[in-house]
Amino acid sequence: MSTSSRRLGIMAQRDVHRDSYIEEWPEAGLIMINSPADPVPSIDLDEHQQIIALDGRLVAEFDMMDHFIKDNGIDTSIAEEAMTIDSEAYAHMLVDINVTRQEIAGFIKGITPAKLVDIIRHLNVVEMMMALQKMRVRKTPANQAHVTNCKEHPALLAADAAEAAVRGFAEEETTVAVSRSAPFNALSILVGSQAGCGGVLTQCAVEEDMSLQLAMKGLTSYAETLSVYGTDDTFIDGDDTPWSKAFLASAYASRGVKVRFTSGTGSEALMGHAEGKSMLYLEARCLMAIRGSGSQGVQNGSISCIALPGSLPGGVKGVLAENLMAAMLDLEVASGNDAMASHSDIRKTAKLMLQMLPGTDFVTSGYSAMTRKDNLFGGGNFDVEDIDDWTVIQRDMQVDGGITPVEEGALIAARERGARAIQAVYDGLGFPPITDEEVEAAVYGHDSDDMPDRPKSEDLAAAEAFLQGPDTIIEVIQVLANRGFTEVAERLLEMQKLRIAGDHLQPSAIVTDTFEVMSAVNDPNDYTGPGTGYRLTGDRWEALKNIPGAQNPKSIIHPDELENKPCDFSVKGIALAGTDGKDVVIAVGPAFGTKITETLSGITHGEVLKRICQGIEAEGYTPRVVKIYRTSDCGAIGWHGAQLSGSGIAIGLQSKGTILITRKGLNPLNNLELFGMSPNLTETSYGMIGQNAARYAKGTPVVPVPSTIDNMARLKYIVKTTLMHRKETSCVRLDAPSREWDIHFDHEADV
Repeated sequence: MSTSSRRLGIMAQRDVHRDSYIEEWPEAGLIMINSPADPVPSIDLDEHQQIIALDGRLVAEFDMMDHFIKDNGIDTSIAEEAMTIDSEAYAHMLVDINVTRQEIAGFIKGITPAKLVDIIRHLNVVEMMMALQKMRVRKTPANQAHVTNCKEHPALLAADAAEAAVRGFAEEETTVAVSRSAPFNALSILVGSQAGCGGVLTQCAVEEDMSLQLAMKGLTSYAETLSVYGTDDTFIDGDDTPWSKAFLASAYASRGVKVRFTSGTGSEALMGHAEGKSMLYLEARCLMAIRGSGSQGVQNGSISCIALPGSLPGGVKGVLAENLMAAMLDLEVASGNDAMASHSDIRKTAKLMLQMLPGTDFVTSGYSAMTRKDNLFGGGNFDVEDIDDWTVIQRDMQVDGGITPVEEGALIAARERGARAIQAVYDGLGFPPITDEEVEAAVYGHDSDDMPDRPKSEDLAAAEAFLQGPDTIIEVIQVLANRGFTEVAERLLEMQKLRIAGDHLQPSAIVTDTFEVMSAVNDPNDYTGPGTGYRLTGDRWEALKNIPGAQNPKSIIHPDELENKPCDFSVKGIALAGTDGKDVVIAVGPAFGTKITETLSGITHGEVLKRICQGIEAEGYTPRVVKIYRTSDCGAIGWHGAQLSGSGIAIGLQSKGTILITRKGLNPLNNLELFGMSPNLTETSYGMIGQNAARYAKGTPVVPVPSTIDNMARLKYIVKTTLMHRKETSCVRLDAPSREWDIHFDHEADV
């Protein structure tokens, strides 16, 4: 006999067990917070307000991150005051609705990395979510999408970008499988996004030199590929320094390109240079360096390293802590909900809620707007097949996750505009042509498997020539304007004007479909408790709650008029108590056969009665059908029927098909057999119920009718059940006597 648990063996096959889990190992940096090597918060200034010691290290011991943070990351004019405030007091301020975010952010400018982590140490997950809701820089949350495909097909890129824009994504990001594809990939999502909705910011994640070239061509409007790390050795591995990153950020900004850095817990441990420090402490250093570089924002939340903190105790809590620390430092936060966090759908969703419920500037730093297999960023935590789930969650909780429900017709129209627009650009600029067949596949297909192959070598050669040649986005705009895509051309021109004005370089900026910039300057987060801050109401709530597939409840059940009588019947008269010991009463609800004519699962009332009657008659007993008007409750219907039954046995039958067998003398909540799962009942089931009722009357042994358990049935039928019972209840007449029916069936059926 086996000595192992079969249950535990089955549980071990669950998706959650496909993830990795490890114990903490501080020396290797495999600890989320409170490593023994983490420094104690401290700061020392000289008489000139210059930092001479930081978090327990003298200037002579500083590494380059310390030097950069000393010179650029701390406001020394308030440092001494800010550092004297107790960390727990800061934690209280973060969740206190009477303390504004501006007041907290003002003090945070003067604290050290270790102090920042020490504050976080006092907060649990719920408190962090409360704090993030207040500390988010921009009042209105938004979302960002990834748009890529395995074939790097321009028509599919443009169609997916257009769909993502219509779905409400404020930013879209692409990348490449082959670096030379970058110009055309960037061009495709730029044209496609503006075909969907004006104002969408786009980028192409490639090596920085090429990224700047794309920006100069006018093909991108933001960048977030500037990675920073918390230790010197990780920077050295990447041939970088904080100063080189700051210089690069200024190069982007000077060309009208919005800049957001990328950091995240686990990268230093992954690269073997954690110096025994905790992940959160190293991330605090990164964030202070990012602020010191002049960047307006950060993509953080572990990003591609998510499985590493996710393997540790408190790892997912730590990811939320990263986001909160960034917001405390006045940085725009694109929270890392893009890289695959778990095999478990439950675990992935639980992680998402930490950012979705309080809201971040971008709830995901790249929602996969196409299928996971087409995501060249390495897969998406959530992809296009999850969008309906996402929009339902928004509707369930009245929370804005940045994705708008859209009807199929609008999506197809947007996809076609995007694909046709890029087809026109390719033709007008002499690129390898995009055929009508490719456009149609992009409009109606699901992923790159549905797309015809492209002449890849020709595309790459044309892309390289375009990058090196004189043409820019201006020539693209001219082509679109000359070929009938006036609106798309105008939107692209507006995007270039925006680059010149530079308004989208404001902190935490997004652009609306009317090309108005919404940022921390003109849309500051003013949350101070209930009734303040961002509230999902008005037109936005109307848009998010009206998901495709939401039915008008009045259309779900049959109209009042009786269309098909379930059987021929006439009213004999007021039902009297039976005197025949062989009669079994079938008591039906007040809407049965008149206002409602079939069960929840669609079996006509005539068929139900016929099967029950045949079952009773098969045992030599006589069925009597009595309509009960004074109640719609199944137990009470059966109880009234039992009082009228000569045998004392009755069947209680609601119009929606719920049925029971009862006996005179039992109270309404007690019965012989109850069949609450009416959707699982078949014609045969009703016949067997009739037989069993007669057998109870005969006093012979009865084997209960088998019941099918379906735990998912309620999800499908609960609304229809509610509406049918409402209609049945509306037919209740407390003063109406029960009436007996005389019924006739046109044909026989097997029990």
